[in-house]
Amino acid sequence: MSADLHRDAVVADTHNDLLMAVTARPPHRWASFFRERWLPQLHDGGVNLQVLPVFIDDRHRPEGALRETLRMIECAHTLAEGNPDHVHLCQTGDQIDHTLADGKIALVLALESAPGLDTNVELIPTLHRLGVRIASIAHWGRTPLADGSGQDATASRLTTAGVETLHQMQRLGILFDVSHLSATGVDHVLELTTRPLIATHSSARALRDHHRNLTDDHLRAIAATGGLICVNFFPPFLADTPDDYTLDRLVDHITHIAGIAGIDHVGLGPDFVREVLHDTTPPCCEQAAPEGLDATATLPGLAGPAGLPLVTETLLKHGFSDEEIVKILGDNVLRLFRSELGRPA
Repeated sequence: MSADLHRDAVVADTHNDLLMAVTARPPHRWASFFRERWLPQLHDGGVNLQVLPVFIDDRHRPEGALRETLRMIECAHTLAEGNPDHVHLCQTGDQIDHTLADGKIALVLALESAPGLDTNVELIPTLHRLGVRIASIAHWGRTPLADGSGQDATASRLTTAGVETLHQMQRLGILFDVSHLSATGVDHVLELTTRPLIATHSSARALRDHHRNLTDDHLRAIAATGGLICVNFFPPFLADTPDDYTLDRLVDHITHIAGIAGIDHVGLGPDFVREVLHDTTPPCCEQAAPEGLDATATLPGLAGPAGLPLVTETLLKHGFSDEEIVKILGDNVLRLFRSELGRPA
């Protein structure tokens, strides 16, 4: 039953850093490496809709951030154009629907923390033209636009350029992503927003008191915008100790968020850290997890997208109905993307 339910549902993953892995290869290998290494995993996991964040690691910041941003965007277009029978890079809800109807995986471009912007807000329409449809404006630390969650002690709000970035994004139909934003930054965005918000990969702070997670007040407020909270699978954000790095603990976070925000406002944002690190460690580059967290930790069977059917199985075990599971797996994301992506204000 769980296999049939998972296969028949639309499965949406709102955060997989696989572009980092693909761009670590020479450009002539981008399409083929994606096809050989990642496409089978997406198929095995039943993924129908995949958000591709553009994350720029520290070695490219600040001087090379925009150049690497453009390089990763080009990579997304290249891997899509090189695999036209399997995937399509989508910019609107209609394009997503057509892609799914054709039996292909819909890809959506996102920016994670947008370091390539600096304070050049005038580049947001350029990035929109290139296909970016989701963006966040901070990561762990401070950016010219806002503070990340690792800077919560500053109690800061968005900068002037950050406020203008939010307005520009919402004018163009780029979903604003609050994952990684500081707590007071999220408050500020909630004061200003005129459109639904998304947290592409955040879990519940009530269950794991880590700054990367969202408080119950934030869960309610994001839902009130018509937005979504997509649960992060990274074990250190789900539990205090490795003994609790379990699928049941993941579903605890899903249950809590659904209880606070409503079943229509929860999705999946796995953030398969170890799987990406496997493809981006030496000789191509060095990666280090922040704050001493174990970047190799995974939930049993969920190192990568191929394990996603286990989520459906565990949701069923916890008493979720088929209708609720279909919403969590992807229908909620699909509804939001249909209404917001690429639609100008």
